[in-house]
Amino acid sequence: MPEEGGWNACIHLACFNDECPYFLKGWEWMKSQYEVKASYRYRINPETGKASPLPVWSSEALRDRICTDSEAARKEN
Repeated sequence: MPEEGGWNACIHLACFNDECPYFLKGWEWMKSQYEVKASYRYRINPETGKASPLPVWSSEALRDRICTDSEAARKEN
């Protein structure tokens, strides 16, 4: 996760499926509620099990933060 995000866990589980209804419907909702071009992806904090939105400004946003299982293991240790 981005360091400036303020989340307590280094690794979070997030859905990066661009066909996910949560992600697709988020564009319209954010536009109607906040007049911004943004959406969100479904995210779970594995330490707490809590689900919450992960804000994104494009379909490519935060993809550079996706890590493999071995990278995740290194970050957790």
